[in-house]
Amino acid sequence: MSQDDFARAIRDAGQRAGQPNDATKRLVQRWEAGDVAAPRPVYARALESVTGLPIASLGFAGIVPTARVGEDGHGGHDVQASVEGVAPPVAAASAHPDTRATYSGVWLSRYEYYSSGRDTTYVCQHHVVVLQHGNRLTVRSLPSASTNPDSPLTMDLTVDGSVVTGTWVEQTATDGYYRGARYHGAVQLLVEPTGRRMAGKWVGFGKDMDINTGPWELVFRDASTTQATLARYNRPPE
Repeated sequence: MSQDDFARAIRDAGQRAGQPNDATKRLVQRWEAGDVAAPRPVYARALESVTGLPIASLGFAGIVPTARVGEDGHGGHDVQASVEGVAPPVAAASAHPDTRATYSGVWLSRYEYYSSGRDTTYVCQHHVVVLQHGNRLTVRSLPSASTNPDSPLTMDLTVDGSVVTGTWVEQTATDGYYRGARYHGAVQLLVEPTGRRMAGKWVGFGKDMDINTGPWELVFRDASTTQATLARYNRPPE
């Protein structure tokens, strides 16, 4: 992506999340040059949504804990890197009051769907990275971690107690049975008391524009989102 394209993607991600931002090409240049040690939460969430990676894996020291009102009325500036290149200390973003657990980490996504054209039920699995900001969860599959090759999966979820609700999108492989079709729909999951499994159902449209549904679960695998951990899970699930 060009710097203009990336800035546009950051703005679009903010709009989708209901948290608009003012990302520009100049801001992207400052990020790439290392002039910013820690982005404000509104940018951190959009960066993680666009890249599918935790903010710590993108070269930043962390997140600015509290947005400050700036001259433009849209909040304060990102924290600058010091002259010596040592990042200033930052605090972790506080959790949403309604969020009882931390769900960030690597999870196994597993759902079932019925193929009317093949008259068979299939199971699709992905290793996914879950990133949490307050009561919002961003879910992105790792590049090579699907039982269906080249079928990236994304989910945008909201946690309300033990209920998780949101949307999903999957881009099928261009050389697969569905020939690159893009499918999307809604999902609702219930979190088990352990906080290590979410189970529920998805709903979406089929190839013939009919509405389908089926089971979906997310099972916890690892709390770490370091590059080494992501590399270890960047493979199709067994």
